Amino acid sequence: MTRDIIDINDFTILVETAFSKDVIKDSCRFDEPVIAVAFYGSGNVDLEMSYPTGTRKLNYTKGLALSFYADEQVDCIHTVSKNNPLECIVIATATRNLQNLPNQEGELFSELLKNLVNPKDHYVEGPSFYMTPEMYHIVDSLFNIEYEGKTKMMFFRSQITALLSHFFGQLAMNHAQDMKSVDKERLEMAKDILSNNLDNPPSLTELSKTLGLNTTKLKKEFKDVFGLPVFKYLQNERLTTAHSLISKNKATVQEAAWHVGYDSLSSFSNAFAKKFGYRPSQLK
Repeated sequence: MTRDIIDINDFTILVETAFSKDVIKDSCRFDEPVIAVAFYGSGNVDLEMSYPTGTRKLNYTKGLALSFYADEQVDCIHTVSKNNPLECIVIATATRNLQNLPNQEGELFSELLKNLVNPKDHYVEGPSFYMTPEMYHIVDSLFNIEYEGKTKMMFFRSQITALLSHFFGQLAMNHAQDMKSVDKERLEMAKDILSNNLDNPPSLTELSKTLGLNTTKLKKEFKDVFGLPVFKYLQNERLTTAHSLISKNKATVQEAAWHVGYDSLSSFSNAFAKKFGYRPSQLK
């Protein structure tokens, strides 16, 4: 088992390797609370995070990028065997250093690893994913550096920076996709609210407040997703519903107009004629 510790600015880098013919367990702890990202190379070791309030086990670590918060009471335990050697690079920073990280890296931690910056337990797991080919290539290169001396350290520093950049870049992409998914759900909710309140729909401001979106974003994205402005969609729903009620003899023209929120029969008739090409009184 070898464990090299390298300090780069306010980051501590652990390069861990272990090869064994027998099954062995290797355990380590951090000296103080840290936020860290572990990158696993070609080995496929088992990982166990043991802490006073629980245990977290991972059985397939090859190619994994795992972010986490851990304090001094967390045991990081790797199970190594002949067929599962350990190749792991951990990039860690003490929580007290977050505000001092260069190049706005502290802001990235706060934005994309919020649950780790404000932990609620001895161990908190953050986002994890299997590395892209570019990331995996970097990790592999760090275990097979051919340079020596100062050149080796220069290469190591550059690759660690690239690896961390890829990690946060991938997180940002995943975050953006999650936000788009959340916004789509909100827009679907907006459509449902309008459809269920044809006779007394909320104002744009009220709808925005309910959904947690500002009015400009709501108007733009509603049209982008559904192809119609918010209240053009509402008008179409009103008139289509009224058409169905009248054509199926479920309501008179006046009743249909009231049902979908028109107080003025003439306004309803004009809007109906503009959409369908004939007035509601002509509907048979």
